[in-house]
Amino acid sequence: MSISRQILFWIASLAAMLVFLLVFSPILLPFVGGMALAYLLDPVADSFERSGFSRLAATLTIMVLSLIVFVIVMFLILPVLVNQLVLLIDNVPSYLERLDLLIESVLKSRWAESLGVDSEAVRHSLGSFLSEGTTLVTGFVSSVWSGGLAFVNILALLVVAPVVAFYLLYDWDRMIKLVDTWLPRDHADVIRQLAGEIDRVISGFVRGQALVSLTLGVFYATSLVILGINFGFLIGLVAGLVSFIPYLGSTLGFIAAVGIALLQFWPDWIMPVAAAVVFVVGQLFEGYVLQPYFIGSNVGLHPVWLMFALFAFGLLFGFVGLLVAIPAAAAVGVLVRYALARYLASPIYRGTSGQSSDGS
Repeated sequence: MSISRQILFWIASLAAMLVFLLVFSPILLPFVGGMALAYLLDPVADSFERSGFSRLAATLTIMVLSLIVFVIVMFLILPVLVNQLVLLIDNVPSYLERLDLLIESVLKSRWAESLGVDSEAVRHSLGSFLSEGTTLVTGFVSSVWSGGLAFVNILALLVVAPVVAFYLLYDWDRMIKLVDTWLPRDHADVIRQLAGEIDRVISGFVRGQALVSLTLGVFYATSLVILGINFGFLIGLVAGLVSFIPYLGSTLGFIAAVGIALLQFWPDWIMPVAAAVVFVVGQLFEGYVLQPYFIGSNVGLHPVWLMFALFAFGLLFGFVGLLVAIPAAAAVGVLVRYALARYLASPIYRGTSGQSSDGS
């Protein structure tokens, strides 16, 4: 097969996959979720096998343990989160009134008057900024919701995903061997090398980031609850779990925690500053301890590229896109690095002078 035909084949394969995701994204959530769960748990199953378990026994043991953890979370944590979320929604009007009073008191303060601040212009600008930000976030959330978080899909995720995960986890190694037999023999070694690199990047980031997010969620939630900030458990846990998107979780958590603390304790500045310190310490802890220990420095997923992939896939395919975005970003990154290495070693880049100097 010529190079041009190979390129056309892979482009056609990519186009077919994108069309498949676009057409079936409303029903793919439980299947993609089950596949992601099986991928995350496969190393655990392998370790059980090395301990003497059969693959079936290892899979059953893992699924039972996962069910127990899920039930514990549902009974202990979910009621608290739902209660705080309901209270937060109920208190939105009162918080908006406090925010208006806070802005008015700041704009009418002596230092604001000494600077010649136009209070009406500032209030109008803040209102426009909040309105545009709310519209942007609402649009993105609506896209994600309509693309994969409908009520029926949530039920399907809870019922179908564990079944899919069980069968995939049980047959994982056999599926990998079967797919390996389909590889074109002339390029099998290169494809295996690239697939191994993609797997290293995905496993290093996803499994590591899951531990980082969980640790940060526990740290933020515990710290904010100790400080006595309203809805601290909800804000901290969500901020930690969303931290798989670089800087987004900590930024949203910082804004929410400091904002709630300001409205709750104003005019006292101690608690808002303490809430800000919690997230600054969390970011330092993540950057200097958690990231190097759980993920390492060789994953190769740039934060900007990762954020673009998450937002782009989330906008196009909904929640399914968020699950697919990280593997897709990892695969594209590995393929681009491979293509760049081939280009730098090719006559197109090195030219005739490079060839002659190497040959001498």
